[in-house]
Amino acid sequence: MRETNKYPIDNLVRPIQRFMFQEKSGGIVLAISVVLALFFANSPWAEEYHHLFEHKLGFNFDGKFYLEYSLHHWINDGLMAIFFFVVGLELKREFVGGELSNPRKALLPIVAAVGGMLVPAIIYFVLNPAGEASRGWGIPMATDIAFSLGVLYLLGKRIPISLKIFLTALAIVDDLGAVLVIAFFYTSDISLVNLSIGLTFAVVMFIGNKMGVRSILFYAFFGIVGVWTAFLLSGVHATIAAVIAAFTIPANVRIKENLYIKKIQGYLNRFKTVDRNDHIPTLTEDQLHILDKVNICTKLTIPPLQRLEHALHPFVTFVVIPIFALANAGVSIKIDPEHLFSTNIALGVALGLLVGKVVGVTGATMLFIKLKIAPFPKGMNFRNLIGLGLLAGIGFTMSLFVTSLAFTNPEYMVQAKIGIFAASILAGVLGYWILNKKQEV
Repeated sequence: MRETNKYPIDNLVRPIQRFMFQEKSGGIVLAISVVLALFFANSPWAEEYHHLFEHKLGFNFDGKFYLEYSLHHWINDGLMAIFFFVVGLELKREFVGGELSNPRKALLPIVAAVGGMLVPAIIYFVLNPAGEASRGWGIPMATDIAFSLGVLYLLGKRIPISLKIFLTALAIVDDLGAVLVIAFFYTSDISLVNLSIGLTFAVVMFIGNKMGVRSILFYAFFGIVGVWTAFLLSGVHATIAAVIAAFTIPANVRIKENLYIKKIQGYLNRFKTVDRNDHIPTLTEDQLHILDKVNICTKLTIPPLQRLEHALHPFVTFVVIPIFALANAGVSIKIDPEHLFSTNIALGVALGLLVGKVVGVTGATMLFIKLKIAPFPKGMNFRNLIGLGLLAGIGFTMSLFVTSLAFTNPEYMVQAKIGIFAASILAGVLGYWILNKKQEV
């Protein structure tokens, strides 16, 4: 058998690929992006850093500008729409054939997620009951799935797989909750005409799904040009369009596993017998024809939903979220304590994430276990449930995103971000310590 040709570029690419496929890598890159944003926001280049995201981009047609928004707006409504699209794909996959497809298995993480959203919101609202400050109640409800799972995966095999499954399911339900909160509570004036146009395009995508359309180009065109653009103009946040579009993507296979194996084995047998170009680095026409059939067969075996999720996940993890963090995490630490605590926003966010998440997750879970409605997952106990509750209190990406929707006052935004950073760092460190210490006992 001839070995695969090796080139100098492989020595550069392979380490990067190995890093990207590690579960903790997304959290590491996100952390680096946050540190960079904080560095620039507190450096001599702070003014240039903030001004960069104020530049406007749009489409010029016949001397008129359309969809002209700031770079910051494009990142939060455009790039983050891709993030929410992947969230939607993950949600649909979990409901169709994942941890949330079995009602009994899904009950406990769903209950934990709901408790972990309600208690932080209540704590925040008690501390900030009126005025613009009260709009931030959705900030501490969020869990950053990349960071929380990244910390958990740092513990490696010392952690039972059941804990990883539980936190993943909890974070996914939490994402769904965040999407619903954004849809119903953080939207501007709604244009029913544009909203109707967007929903009509979504119906076209749904009909295409039911008719058996599996072309990614079909869903990309109607999803971006139709649903996303119409929602962007409607006042309903454009990220909601991404989730709706994701739920229209087909999740079924056209060729079952057994038939696929049989077909591929047949193609491989034919590939062995056809004439080969042993002395030149190209394939024969027969070989190309067989490999085309293998490619078509493989595409029909992989659901479009999983194909898109697999293709977009690295882009979201290593491009979208880091850029979002660079654009939103830049907060000056030279803040007067009197200004920081001129409202209870920072305190409400910090206590909501650090205390509310733990109380909500553990309280709701233990209530259902004590009532014998659902049992403890195998390998889980009260102590590591508290550790998971703390990891659920890491709110970076989603909390920062909700902050950008909740407030227009720059001072309030800074206060919320300080609360997010302080609570998320403490929650991550304490969660890791509790889970790691338990394994050492």
